[in-house]
Amino acid sequence: MTTARQLHLGAFTRPVSIHTGAWRYPGAYPDANFNFGHLKRFAQKLEAGKFDAFFMADHLAVLNMPVEALKRSHTVTSFEPFILLSALAGATQRIGLVATASTTFDAPYHIARRFASLDHISGGRAGWNIVTTSNPDAALNFGLDAEVDHGERYDRAREFYDVVTGLWDSFADDAFIRDRDSGLYFDPDKMRRLDHKGEHLSVRGPLNIARPPQGWPLIVQAGASEPGRQLAAETAEVVFAAHGTLAAGQAFYADVKGRMEKIGRNPDHLKILPGVLTVVGDSVEEAREKRALLDPFVHYDSAIASLSIALGHDATGFDPDGPLPEIPETNHSKSGRERTIALARRENLTVRQVAQRLGGYGGLAFVGTPKTIADEMEQWLTERGSDGFNVMFPYLPEGLDDFVDKVVPELQRRGLFRREYQGPTLRDHLGLPRPANRHFA
Repeated sequence: MTTARQLHLGAFTRPVSIHTGAWRYPGAYPDANFNFGHLKRFAQKLEAGKFDAFFMADHLAVLNMPVEALKRSHTVTSFEPFILLSALAGATQRIGLVATASTTFDAPYHIARRFASLDHISGGRAGWNIVTTSNPDAALNFGLDAEVDHGERYDRAREFYDVVTGLWDSFADDAFIRDRDSGLYFDPDKMRRLDHKGEHLSVRGPLNIARPPQGWPLIVQAGASEPGRQLAAETAEVVFAAHGTLAAGQAFYADVKGRMEKIGRNPDHLKILPGVLTVVGDSVEEAREKRALLDPFVHYDSAIASLSIALGHDATGFDPDGPLPEIPETNHSKSGRERTIALARRENLTVRQVAQRLGGYGGLAFVGTPKTIADEMEQWLTERGSDGFNVMFPYLPEGLDDFVDKVVPELQRRGLFRREYQGPTLRDHLGLPRPANRHFA
């Protein structure tokens, strides 16, 4: 089967592997999450594979899990995203550089300034993954006694987006004249103050940085709740989705793109990229053996802590060999809680079983040969379950090398993935337009 559409591929890289046992896998770099030399090598390998973007997630606290589980986690320490991606901008030439930045605990002027700087430094390759932060330990790190209510977080995020993008439009593209003879550096008529006063934010502006090369750095969003889907439809250009089945992916795809049409946005201006763990073997059996070797590296303490985080509820007192009990709603991530409960009910899993699944990685996984993985990716693309994927590697460097060296050539052979970059910017890679300046249209 062939298609005129092509896949877009991002690489989810914080932690470098989503699987909590990855650092213990034979041949893996146990310090990969906090070793710049390794991370540079990974980014360059992904660029050689023509990936759209290197995606750097973030946490604003040490994960809120018991010490017995925490001491086994490879995510306890990681680089601050802007510092890392700025360094990687100098070590790469084309691959996009996407960082998570929370709207819950930061100021929009800071976010606008950092991403504008990264876009200039990288030559137009920056992307902002907009998140709202639900971790109660993160709230304590920013002077709050409790996490912010779910609805309030999303209301603030929507206003935050308007402020940041408005600040990026502070100067017209041709505002900086730099005329030596006249001594005129910029035209003040091509600078605008934002003067925003809203329910959550008050920001005067203008931003003290020229308009970014992409107009705006790429807008990425990952929420799957009702407010998250609406925020994506109104603002996002890439959605990092999380679906365990093609049917679920198709329903999400149709819902979010349908919302875009209702508000007058072109659905082609949003790329939906579910996260997928890929385990590559020369045979399906070999790939399954690799996964079977990987999963037991997850200790039960880590597994039950992962379940508690997913549910937003302490699961350590649950009967390990009984069914998952009824879980009350909290301010925690609603979509993560719902996915976990659905998984347990769908597969009739005990608490121990669902914890072990989540403790390693319980989401979408393509485990097979380059051909079978390409088959699955092609099916998701042609049947409107996604526009591509955020690929997650089971262990590094082998898992990344297997994908780039074996799966990418198979996708290219089918005409599903580029052989060369078509332009210098992240928007070029994704086929997305450069936003008009709302102040100087």
